[in-house]
Parts: sequence; C-alpha cells; structure tokens
Amino acid sequence: MRTEGAVVGHLKEAWKPGNMLYPVPAVMVSCGRPGEKPNIITVAWAGTVCSDPAMVSISVRKQRYSYNIIKDTREFVVNLVTKDLVYAADYCGVKSGKDTDKFKDMHLTPLESLCIQAPGIAESPVNLECRVRQVIELGSHDMFLAEVAGVTVDKERIDEKGRFHLNDAGLVAYSHGEYYLLGEKLGKFGYSVQKKGRRK
Repeated sequence: MRTEGAVVGHLKEAWKPGNMLYPVPAVMVSCGRPGEKPNIITVAWAGTVCSDPAMVSISVRKQRYSYNIIKDTREFVVNLVTKDLVYAADYCGVKSGKDTDKFKDMHLTPLESLCIQAPGIAESPVNLECRVRQVIELGSHDMFLAEVAGVTVDKERIDEKGRFHLNDAGLVAYSHGEYYLLGEKLGKFGYSVQKKGRRK
C-alpha cells in the first residue's frame, strides 16, 4: 500500500525494498590460509549480534575471493577503519585478492593474532579475532556468524587510568555509497534519563 504525504510536512515517496540501513561501519576483514598470502576484504555489512558470548556477523558474496578462505578456515579478523585507513579500505573493497596482494599494495602490516591463525591489520586501532560458528545462506550474500575469540587494541589510545579512547581514533562510517568521518558527539548511552547536571 502506497501512502504519500500522509503526515503534514513529511512528504514521502515509496521505493522498492532495498538495503537503506545507513550509516554502517566500514570494516576491513582479514583472512588467510596457512602457507598462502593473507587477504583483506572490505565489508559494510557487519554487525554485533550478541554480547555474551561476544559475537559478530559479516555478510559476503560467494563470488568474492575471501569467501572460500573464510569458509575453509572458519576464522577471520575484523579491523576497524580510521580516516588514515579509508583509502586502503576502499581499495580492498574493489580489488580482488585473487589478482593482487592487498597488504603489500596498501603498505599494511599483517599482525599476528593471539587466538587464531588469520592475521589482523597492525595499523587498525582495534582487531577482533573471530571464529565462525555458523554460515547462513541468505541469497546474494551468506552470513558468517562468529564468536570473538580475542581482541587487541592500540596501547597508545589507553590512558593512565586504563580507559580506551576509541572515539578519538577518527573512525569512519559508510553511508549510501560514501565514506564519512564520525563527527560531533551528541550524547552518550542513557543521557536522556540522566539528571541535567550530569549530562556530558
């Protein structure tokens, strides 16, 4: 059923169903088979699915070079993207690891993982080492549901009190085909119910 202009001042136009849940994180997913060069695939369809145990999901087309690597090894690393990494992230999203060495091309450093064999990306501020628990066939993409087996973060972003200042790293989001630097802080979780003097 099409409704147009149902609310005064809020004119709407109906579009066909599509993926318009934006913005989303743009992450670089690293993977690799033993004895082969590691690879990086940039994924915009990634998300948190559970906190206990800590789990994430990524969705990958079967045609992508990394798909079979991840399916065979059942592990990968999610590496957060910053302003300094956005060019490399875009490159790793449009080039195929079948044809080139993305770590070498983008001057990125493979980071030895603590819990799995797949390497992370040393230049990323956060590396989530993941073990695949389930592969769900959906259509154009398959979803890899994975448990976070280990996490490494940049020491330089941890202050003397042990607080990790991730939001100062220049994180990047992806929205409708474009990359954006995260900007002005508008609030924090729960600020809407805090007493006025404590809202920061």
